[in-house]
Amino acid sequence: MTAVPEYHLFIDDSGSRDPDRRPKHNRDDRMDCFALGGILIKEEDTDELKSRHADFCARHDITYPLHSNPIRGGRENFGWLKNPEKARSFFPELDEFMVSLPGLGIAAVIDRPGYVARYKEHYAERLRLMCKTAYCILIERAAKYADSQGRVLRVFFEETGKAEDRALIAYHKSLKEVGLPFDSGTSFSYGSLSAAGVRRIVMGDAKRRTKETPMIQVADLILYPMAKAGYDPTYRPYVQLMKAGRLIDAQLEPEDRALLGIKYSCFK
Repeated sequence: MTAVPEYHLFIDDSGSRDPDRRPKHNRDDRMDCFALGGILIKEEDTDELKSRHADFCARHDITYPLHSNPIRGGRENFGWLKNPEKARSFFPELDEFMVSLPGLGIAAVIDRPGYVARYKEHYAERLRLMCKTAYCILIERAAKYADSQGRVLRVFFEETGKAEDRALIAYHKSLKEVGLPFDSGTSFSYGSLSAAGVRRIVMGDAKRRTKETPMIQVADLILYPMAKAGYDPTYRPYVQLMKAGRLIDAQLEPEDRALLGIKYSCFK
C-alpha cells in the first residue's frame, strides 16, 4: 500500500498569549497581537530547505539560530547588524533567501485589544482561550489545504516552556477528539472540519522541535510579516512573499482567502 504524501507544518508564536496583558511600552510597529503560524511544506522538500538554510548561514558566518526579533532590532547574536554596511549586504540576501524557499506561510493572527473588546462582556471565559482559538484555526486551515492537495498533515511546534507546550499538545488532542471549540451555529458558514475529518487528515500528535531546527527558524522568520500585514498590508517583506507565491493566500482565489487563508481575527 502506497503511503499518502505528507505536508509538514512548523509553528512558531509571536506576542503574548495573555489577552489581558498590558504592554510595557508602545511598540514602534504599533502591533499588539498574538499569532501562531509558520511554514507548511511538503515532506520531500524539507531537505532542500535545510540545504538552503545551511548555505545562507555559511555565507554570513552564522552559527546560531536565525531569529526574527533580534535580526530586526540588531540585538543579541545579531548585534553586528548595527553596522550599516553589513546590514545593507545582509537584508537583501535574507529577502532573497525567504522568497526562494519551498513551502507556504500560514498563520492565525489575533488583535489582542480587539479580542478582549469582543469577548470580555458576554464571554469572559473565552478570554482564556485565545491561544486555543488561534491553534485550532491554524491547524484546521492547514489540514484543509493539505487535503485539497491529496496529502495528510503532521504538526511540529517550537518548544517554549513546559506549560505552553502541554497546552498546545492538549489543544491538538482535543481538536482530534471533539473538533473545533466553536459554536456550531455561528461557525456553520465556515464549513468547519468535524473531529473525524481532523483525524482523517492530521496524523499523530503535535511534536516539539527546538530552535536549532531550520524549519522552525523559517517559521519564525515568515510569521512576523504575516502578523505585521494585519496592521500594514503594504509591509515590504509581506508584499515580497505574496508576490513570490510563498504565502498560502497567494495560492488561493481571493474569494477563498477569508475561509482558507491566513486568518486575521478581531481587527477593526
